[in-house]
Amino acid sequence: MTIDLPKEAKDRGIKYFLISFVDLFGVMRAKLVPAQAIGQMAEEGAGFAGFAAWLDMTPADPDMFAVPDPESLIQLPWKPEVGWLAADLFMDGKPVEQSPRRVLKQVSEKALAQGYRFRHGVECEFFLILPDGSAISDPADIQAKPCYDQSALMRRYDVITEICDAMISLGWGSYQNDHEDANGQFEMNWDFDDALKTADRHAFFKYMAKAIAEKHGLRATFMPKPFGHLTGNGCHAHVSVWNKSGKKNLFDDAKGELGVSDLGYSFLGGLMAHAPGFAAMAAPTVNSYKRLNAPVTSSGATWSPNTISYGGNNRTHMVRIPDAGRFEIRLGDGAANPYLMPAAYLAAGLDGMERKLDPGKRLDIDMYAEGHKARGVKTLPLNLLDALRAFEKDKALIEAMGPDFASAYLKLRHNDWQDYTRHLTDWERENTLDC
Repeated sequence: MTIDLPKEAKDRGIKYFLISFVDLFGVMRAKLVPAQAIGQMAEEGAGFAGFAAWLDMTPADPDMFAVPDPESLIQLPWKPEVGWLAADLFMDGKPVEQSPRRVLKQVSEKALAQGYRFRHGVECEFFLILPDGSAISDPADIQAKPCYDQSALMRRYDVITEICDAMISLGWGSYQNDHEDANGQFEMNWDFDDALKTADRHAFFKYMAKAIAEKHGLRATFMPKPFGHLTGNGCHAHVSVWNKSGKKNLFDDAKGELGVSDLGYSFLGGLMAHAPGFAAMAAPTVNSYKRLNAPVTSSGATWSPNTISYGGNNRTHMVRIPDAGRFEIRLGDGAANPYLMPAAYLAAGLDGMERKLDPGKRLDIDMYAEGHKARGVKTLPLNLLDALRAFEKDKALIEAMGPDFASAYLKLRHNDWQDYTRHLTDWERENTLDC
């Protein structure tokens, strides 16, 4: 049954709708539409100039229309007169192939055609900082090992519980919140679901956390590594593949090693094979590689991977098998695009399942302390440029995610890298001024 947005507006008391999309850099864009116009917008879409967002377009391109998906409707818990809608992008009546939401839908549809339903959940980490971004917001949060610090958590009770209450009211299945490994850092968890639903919620969660933090005079940041001496913001993803009806987890096998089926290990083989390429989507910024390749932090561990390896219930690897029937991919960070990250993981996993790729032997060692003992283990890209070059060479990922998307993404991210390289740093002056 299709949701009637004008009726929903009347029944729920919604006065305005945010028709929203996420661009290639993960920036949320929107138009605020009065409820009286939502019927027309639901059919025709809200008009945008694509060049004004991080999309590979020019000022000469025609209007781009964001057609809202009624199934994605979320009524803002902290401002209930506003409804948020994720939208699909069209130009000249055709889907915009570089749209991140389109990319995820396309890869998911390919999987569904093969009888596979991809599901994932995300662990969103963020810092609550001062509005000017100069420091964490809680001056008393100074423990060397602050993870799970009850006092620091409760000092931010009002913010965290308002976000959690919002998720509960939306029916997301919120089940825990904690103070994370860095001073000023938090993580909030909700139930996993089908890929598109989780991605829409992930995109909305980032907006919601920022909006509610602002209400309290604070700033929420998902930047991968905002403070050099502290643990960075990860976005760990728990992934599994189910049958078409969604009733059976195809990775779950009581007789399999660690409770994982042969199909699951083939998916894992795809993750191992394509990790350098999908790093460009999971760790998409220059700053991302300050998290992945960081020295030991003040807590004693970065909790981020630097090798393409997997283990059992072991957080020092890129992929952890925490329980039967699922994998935790620990590569992604807070800057990851909510749609492109799962799309890349699924594309890699599908290739693994199609070719029955072998992930290799599980490593039951501490990769931080004993990684040098592991033979033949490849490292993750050292910087954004290395990741982009790896993605450029990964024909399977590009084909699955779409050549139009890949061309646009690579162009804009290469420009991003060039902008960074033109920036003169204090380190350069301190170390080469007298060369």
